[in-house]
Amino acid sequence: MSKLPLTALQGFVLAARTGNLSSAARQLHLTTSALSHQIRGLEERLGRRVFVRGPRGVDLTPDGTRLLDSVGPQFAAIEQALRYFNAPDPDVLTLSVMASVASSWLLPRLPQFAARHPRLQLNLQSSVALVDFDREAVDAAMRFGPGHWPGVRAEHLFDDWLIPIASPGLIARLGRPVLGRLSEWPLLRDPADVWPRWFRTFGGTPPARYVAHFDDTETLHCAAIEGMGVALGRLTMARPLVEAGQLVLLSTRRLRAEYAHYLVYPARSAAHPALLAFRDWLLDEARRYAQVQGQVPMRRRH
Repeated sequence: MSKLPLTALQGFVLAARTGNLSSAARQLHLTTSALSHQIRGLEERLGRRVFVRGPRGVDLTPDGTRLLDSVGPQFAAIEQALRYFNAPDPDVLTLSVMASVASSWLLPRLPQFAARHPRLQLNLQSSVALVDFDREAVDAAMRFGPGHWPGVRAEHLFDDWLIPIASPGLIARLGRPVLGRLSEWPLLRDPADVWPRWFRTFGGTPPARYVAHFDDTETLHCAAIEGMGVALGRLTMARPLVEAGQLVLLSTRRLRAEYAHYLVYPARSAAHPALLAFRDWLLDEARRYAQVQGQVPMRRRH
């Protein structure tokens, strides 16, 4: 049997680790069809199937498991050895952040960071997916979540709060609602379905039905801006919209969100000079913002 190509073995290992040909292909900068062709060629050379292909990905066959047990540790050792030669640039920080948080909170503050650290370059990657720090060239991430992610350090930045919001147009049509009778208004259900907790806390009963359900907060806020109904908005994301006059806060009462905002990074980034500078600045900004959050009333910008 001729020598097996290393590229095919590398593709096999990545596909076995992820259970998904498309994900493995992206990491190798290949098309899914190209990687699939490599895997088929590998199976032809071995004379055995290594994967069972299904609608949700690929599963290892017993022969595939045996092959992964043999070659997987070798590729892991190579990756570990090459990390020494891929040390991060001390003046460059690659940060993953959700687009909604970047636009509403981080970007308005970044000019201050750039002025304070003119030598540092910040590369922003917008994503809602959790970062695989072992596989991706990302130094740190800003995430909204429970604060407990395996294998990484998570530093609390600030809490978020939920508060009823509506468009000026909706209020002009229907009048300003009475908080105890919010269920009589057209309500928009948020991704976490927090309205029942709101009514348990502040009184009233949830409506028999919602006008619409949304699986992400940004779209929920957009629907509220269009006058579709009243939403329980995330204060961090809603604040710029209120200050711009697109939304109105209907109450000073608010619920603490079950999740909070965190700076997340792996142990390998802990001593990265660019991250240390960004972390210090970010924690200062987060402390100031947490103080501002205590002052709920906001005025429209003129």
